[in-house]
Amino acid sequence: MLRRLLMLPLVVVLLAAGWLAWFALAPLALPQVPFAFEVLPGSSVKTVARNLSAAGLLREPWSLVMLVRLTGKAGEVKAGNYLLEQPPTGLELYRMLTRGEVRPSEIRFIEGWTFRQLRQALDAHPALRHETTGLSDAEVLSRLAIDAPHPEGLFFPDTYYFGAGVSDLSILRRAHAVLEMHLSREWERRDPGLPYRTPYEALIMASIIEKETGAAAERPLVAGVFVNRLRLGMRLQTDPTVIYGLGERFDGNLRRGHLQDDGPYNTYMRAGLPPTPICSPGLEAIRAALHPAPTRALYFVSRGDGTHAFSATLEDHNRAVARYQLR
Repeated sequence: MLRRLLMLPLVVVLLAAGWLAWFALAPLALPQVPFAFEVLPGSSVKTVARNLSAAGLLREPWSLVMLVRLTGKAGEVKAGNYLLEQPPTGLELYRMLTRGEVRPSEIRFIEGWTFRQLRQALDAHPALRHETTGLSDAEVLSRLAIDAPHPEGLFFPDTYYFGAGVSDLSILRRAHAVLEMHLSREWERRDPGLPYRTPYEALIMASIIEKETGAAAERPLVAGVFVNRLRLGMRLQTDPTVIYGLGERFDGNLRRGHLQDDGPYNTYMRAGLPPTPICSPGLEAIRAALHPAPTRALYFVSRGDGTHAFSATLEDHNRAVARYQLR
């Protein structure tokens, strides 16, 4: 009897070791493919194991807890967003968690978005730490140490990847740095004789080009028209600036009265560039502003299919309007 009692702990240990070996080497069944889960900052291995058990990845939590503890890395479970696209073994899961092999989160800023739209995307992203909520635009610029009176156009549209716990201010800081890098580089390569005094004025022009056409091949031509107008002292007369100036008052229908309502963004009433960009332009729009196509065109009108008809004279332009807009 005594011998049996002495053997019992050994049997238990052997069974536990066998179970742990099986857990370490056998593929786990994914509840779904792919299977995503999050480890919050400060989570213990017990909490992670219980959550994964509740989600259906683990049959029970203790095998993972024991495996991590036996390796002495119970305090090294890394926070983040994880993605399993094929069944891992228990050992592979342990390595992922302790090495921090996380799936980066991402947020995308679209070419042509306004700063208001950028902030809405940031506010809606569940993986970000929200530090700008409730702040005014001026306060956001102050937190970012950006010396500018207006945030519009100062953040480059791109896809930004980030890990757990990153703040929305950090994303904006990166987007501004990327914009500064691209603008500085393209400004140094600009065509000679352009009617811009500063890179910021080129950025304003790029934002107008971005909103005027979605056809990549047309951007240099649109830039050429606006550059020609600036050189001649003509007003730009571009609808997107007027729409931007209307803000939330714009209901989707630009009326004649809007074009006659004077304001800093009404390029029908005021000569030159508006005071700020009207959106976040992409790299191709920036390049078009700094390398406009050589053209005699002073006018363009939408064909209704996403492209435009360009004209050098008002007479030709009126014919194009009659053909494409008044038909």
